[in-house]
Amino acid sequence: MPREGLTSIDWIVIAAYGAGMLALGAYYARRQHSAEDFFVGGRSLNSTAVGISLLATLLSTISYLATPGEMIAMGPIIGLGVLAAPLSYFVVGYVLLPVIMRHRVTSAYEFLESRLGLGPRILAASMFILLRLVWMGVMIHVAAVAVVGVLGLNEEQAARAVPLAIFLCGIVAVVYTAMGGLRAVVTTDVVQFILLFGGALLTILIVTLKFDGFGWWPTEWQTHWQQQPVFSFDPTVRVTMFGTVLAVFLYWVCTAGADQTAIQRFMATGSVQAARRAFLVNTIADVCTMLMLAVVGLAVLGFYSDPSFAAGTDFDVVTQGDKLFPRFIATQLPAGVAGLVVAAMFAAVMSSLDSGLNSIASVLITDFIRRFGSRPHTPKEDLWLSRYLTLGMGFVIVALAMVVQRVPGNILEMSQKTVGLLISPLFGVYFIALFVRFGTAMGAMFGAWYSCTAAVLVAFWDVITGGPTLSFQWI
Repeated sequence: MPREGLTSIDWIVIAAYGAGMLALGAYYARRQHSAEDFFVGGRSLNSTAVGISLLATLLSTISYLATPGEMIAMGPIIGLGVLAAPLSYFVVGYVLLPVIMRHRVTSAYEFLESRLGLGPRILAASMFILLRLVWMGVMIHVAAVAVVGVLGLNEEQAARAVPLAIFLCGIVAVVYTAMGGLRAVVTTDVVQFILLFGGALLTILIVTLKFDGFGWWPTEWQTHWQQQPVFSFDPTVRVTMFGTVLAVFLYWVCTAGADQTAIQRFMATGSVQAARRAFLVNTIADVCTMLMLAVVGLAVLGFYSDPSFAAGTDFDVVTQGDKLFPRFIATQLPAGVAGLVVAAMFAAVMSSLDSGLNSIASVLITDFIRRFGSRPHTPKEDLWLSRYLTLGMGFVIVALAMVVQRVPGNILEMSQKTVGLLISPLFGVYFIALFVRFGTAMGAMFGAWYSCTAAVLVAFWDVITGGPTLSFQWI
């Protein structure tokens, strides 16, 4: 029978999950002796766990809801982004990682100073911090709205519950990250990935059982889906097959090649071979997860397109596609199981928030405090400073999530028009330092400014000029 919200059993499951994460953070806190233990796990973490952790970090609730929502409302081409996986693995594993792993660093931006000077190092570190602050602010707000959406509340109650959801979710992630460091982050990321994957698989299974088979699978192009060609020279065409594959390829190359959240994990493996294995695990898990989420979107669309299941609902799949997956969880999953899936959504938030906080703290310590500090700190002092910074930044993120303003568009567009603005410019600075022998500090800094300007123009062309909206895939 359909349900209107979570039961006491569901709440017990969610509370048990949160308590388990805090206990894990406390366990690893007792095993740390220095900031290196906190930030890179002593450079001895398992490559499989690191690979899954990297995916869990970047697979936030934004991705968890955006992919099914995009499949439901706009069309299935976004699912073809998995075709970029072999090329991105080759470029990252055999072109970038051998060069990156030569530099035994805690912060990804340390070596930029020796290659290009202090200016590009500070610029890159600042861009990373801004990128991840914006990412976490948008992510935790979207997640809180989605999680509150499964509680069966009316509009007024939901508006009051969102700040509480933001606060509770953020505080749990901040506390266990501050206690346990990267080891706690990687271990909890593995648990959270299992919950995320299991929640998606369970949704597909339940829809299939309700249909007594795969009758939910679309056999023709849905009337509400947009036209999504293979390629188009028209920049206002929202999604194309070529644009999807290229955007996913560039995302992984730029993220793995310049983002502290990725490089920090590569450094924690200890060698090029182990880092490459970690990225291979990440790539395989990413392909499986994206395909799973794409199928979830089609399953949920099939469910709510069937009059026998959609009776009494009044949903516009185009404007509210992002909300159908949470609605299915709230009304169709049995007691206890719904709590597990909601825990998976909280898990997605925390796996992203904990990693972002840990990475920002490592950059602040290495690129600012140590670089400009008046005296060296002992390993113990660095460890406690790392924890205090993590706590402080965490509360900033929670406060930011309380007031973050949504960018127009569905979840996928909103994330691309915020987080996506700095991913490529940051990689550009790193690329010049790694591969361009004649590169200069001025060239790197001007290139970063030019790249950011271009990204903003593409993302907000309609707002800035009053012209048509350009495809987010060009950012």
